[in-house]
Amino acid sequence: MSEPIRLVFDVDGTDFSAAGNASMELKKELRSLGFPRDVVRRTSIAMYEGEINMVIHAGGGQAIIEISPEEISVTLADHGPGIPDVSLAMQEGYSTAPEEIREIGFGAGMGLPNMKKNSDEMRIESVVGTGTTVYMKFRVA
Repeated sequence: MSEPIRLVFDVDGTDFSAAGNASMELKKELRSLGFPRDVVRRTSIAMYEGEINMVIHAGGGQAIIEISPEEISVTLADHGPGIPDVSLAMQEGYSTAPEEIREIGFGAGMGLPNMKKNSDEMRIESVVGTGTTVYMKFRVA
């Protein structure tokens, strides 16, 4: 790959059944490019968690991925309510997911912690009333 590959996915916040489609497509792309299994796994897990968060909390958003031989960068941006306390949201088990989401097995408060655990770098920018952008990087070597 001579030039970085850029993928853009719109995450539909109204269709819970489609949540995970972008992470599945990213996983297929990384596999087809021959990335190491561990990198594919970590990137796919973090991407899925972010995608689910956008559906549950923000009404959807956009995922922008840039792939180079050395690094995969993932930007997840939404126009949801924002995160009032990012450090609290980063605590395992903390969740603001509604009860109906928890009843179907989501909203356990592991999304952001899993994203951080699986990425090599992660940064969150959030403005209450405006939205949240999560930046993640995954080193290949």
